[in-house]
Amino acid sequence: MTVFLGSVFVMEVDGKAAFAFEAKNFPEAFELCKEDWVREDLTKMTSNGVPLSSSTAKLTVRRADEAEIVIYRNAAIQAQTEDLVLAYLVDLDRA
Repeated sequence: MTVFLGSVFVMEVDGKAAFAFEAKNFPEAFELCKEDWVREDLTKMTSNGVPLSSSTAKLTVRRADEAEIVIYRNAAIQAQTEDLVLAYLVDLDRA
């Protein structure tokens, strides 16, 4: 059974929603912006042939809206893990 303990936030790349995730609070959520692996992953992933991020894109976080919370919770239930779940809010290209 998946237990939701934190709030749901959205990572934005240059003002566009990329993925939803759970964190205890805003400072904890913001720390994800500083993680090198996040930027690396976002520059490698594409949507409609366009990278989700550039190496210089501005990464920010905000609280998720109701629709984004539903997307995140559905992804977290499907994932069945205690690890960090990232629910992408864009259509990712398949490799």
